[in-house]
Amino acid sequence: QLFEAKASLSLAQTQHALQLQQAKAQMSNMVPKKQFEQLLTTLREEQRRAERLQENLQQQAEQACRQLVRTQEEHERLLQVAVEQAERQEHALRSAEAMLADRAARLEDTQAQLSRNRLLIEDLREENRGFAMALQAAELKQKSTEQKNQVLQEQALALKELVGKITPASLS
Repeated sequence: QLFEAKASLSLAQTQHALQLQQAKAQMSNMVPKKQFEQLLTTLREEQRRAERLQENLQQQAEQACRQLVRTQEEHERLLQVAVEQAERQEHALRSAEAMLADRAARLEDTQAQLSRNRLLIEDLREENRGFAMALQAAELKQKSTEQKNQVLQEQALALKELVGKITPASLS
């Protein structure tokens, strides 16, 4: 029994030595507790910092998204305003074109009327020339008639004087 007990003890000592060697080997690979705690503290600080950065990044992304939405809404509003303005200008252009077409038609009518009026004026000038010539001829005739009338009046006066002289002599 003693021999068995020694063998068990020897076996237990060997196992313990082996476990001790394994524990030492593991410990040589391990970081000291103080350094581990510092690393753990640093890791926790870095994790908190990473979380804060993540939150900041999330907030910035949300802000950027809101800004993008506002910008897009503003662009859509400006585009709508531009479209409405373009429609108004197009309508104004059509109205102006219609007005210009109407004025052009009126101008063509006026031009045609002016052409007719020029022809009428030319005809009237020709008639006036004829009337002027006829008037000149009539004036010449009137002068001639007035001269003849003057001569006749003078002759009538002379005849009257002669008759006045002859009549008392023939009565006596």
